[in-house]
Amino acid sequence: MAIMPEDAFETLEQLLESENPSTSFDLLIGQFRAAKDYRSLFDARLMRKRLELGLPLFLTDDLSALPSEVREVYAQAVTETARDVGELFLSDGEIAQAWPYLRATGDSARVADAIEKVEAGDGVNRIIEIAFQEGVHPAKGLELMVAKYGICQALSAFEVSAVEKDREKCIAVLARNLHTEVAERLGSAIEQKEGARPVSTSIAGLLGHRDWLFGEYSTYVDTSHLVSLLQHCPEVSDAGVLQIFHDLCEYGKRLSSEVRVQCQPPFEDVYIDFDHYAQALLGIDVESHLAHFRRKVAETDPERTGSLPAQTLVRLLARLARYEEALEVALAHFPHARSAELCCPAVTELCHLAGRFDRLKEIARERGDWLSYAAASLEARTLRVVGEGVGQGG
Repeated sequence: MAIMPEDAFETLEQLLESENPSTSFDLLIGQFRAAKDYRSLFDARLMRKRLELGLPLFLTDDLSALPSEVREVYAQAVTETARDVGELFLSDGEIAQAWPYLRATGDSARVADAIEKVEAGDGVNRIIEIAFQEGVHPAKGLELMVAKYGICQALSAFEVSAVEKDREKCIAVLARNLHTEVAERLGSAIEQKEGARPVSTSIAGLLGHRDWLFGEYSTYVDTSHLVSLLQHCPEVSDAGVLQIFHDLCEYGKRLSSEVRVQCQPPFEDVYIDFDHYAQALLGIDVESHLAHFRRKVAETDPERTGSLPAQTLVRLLARLARYEEALEVALAHFPHARSAELCCPAVTELCHLAGRFDRLKEIARERGDWLSYAAASLEARTLRVVGEGVGQGG
C-alpha cells in the first residue's frame, strides 16, 4: 500500500469534512495511481462509487439484497474498474497481477496478447501456470515450459492436461522443439565425425547416406518422447507440422530394433505406420498409404484388436474428404457404434458428410431413431428441391 505524506492526511481530513466528501477519494485515487498501488486504486474507486450510490462503504460481497437497479450500476462499476486496473498492471508488464482482474472481466485475450511477448527467464513460472494450466495461451505456455524446463517436462504436462484450446498449436510447439533437438544432436554428431557441421536442418537431409549415425543403441532423443509425440499425428492438419512428423518418422526408421518400441494396432511399427498417415495427409502418393491401412484392417483380428484399425482408416478417409469410402468401411466394421465410442466420425455423421441421407433414413429406421429419420428426410428433400431448381435453371 502507498505511504501517504503527513500533509496529505491533513488535506484528506479537510476534504472528508467538506460538503462534498467524495472529493477525498479523488485525492486517494491520484495518490494510489502515482504510487502504482493499483490494488488500493481498485478499492478506492469502488468505495467512491458506493458513497455515490448511498451504499455502506464497507460493503460485503453479497449484493443480492440491493435493489436491482443499484446492483446493476454497482456491478458495472466493478467491471469497469477491474478492467482499468488490469490494464494498468499490463502496461507495467505485471501480467500475473493483471490476470485476476481481467479474468473477472472476461478479458483473457488481452492477457494472452501480453503473454505472447514474454520470454523465458526468472519469474516465468506463474506466467506458465496462467498460460498453460489456466488455459489463457496454452501454446505459448508450452513454449515457455520447453525453454525453461526442456521438452520432457513439456510433453508430460501436455499428456496429463487434456488440453482442448489451441490443441493443434500445442502439438506444433512440441513437434518443432523435438525436431530441433534431434536435428541439432545429429548435426553435432556429424560435425564431430566429418569436421564440419551440415547446413541442412532437415532430418532427412542430415541422415543422407550416413548409416554410421545409428549403432545398436544409438539415439538422439528419448525414444519415449518421440513415440508419445507421434501418437498425435492424426490430429494435425497443418502441412508444415505434418512434414515435421514425416521427418521425425524418417529418423525413427533408422533406429535399431534394440531401441524401437511396439505400439497398439494399427500403429504397431510406430515410425512406419505414422509416416504412412502423415504422408497421406500431405497428399503424397495417397493411394499407396491408404492401401497400407486397408491391409491393416484386412489382416488384423477384430476379436483381438476390436475395430480400431477400421476406425483409423475411416478417420483418415474422412480427413481426405472421401466420405463415401469412409461410410462403407464404417458400415462394414462398426455400423451401430456411437460417436462417443469412436476416434472417428460415426455412421450417421458420415452419411451427413457424404450427403447420403437415403442411407441415413435406412439406418435411422432400423434403429427406431425417429428424430434422425425426420432430419434425414427433410435434408434429402432440401437437396432434391435444390437439385430440381438447378436442373430447371439449366
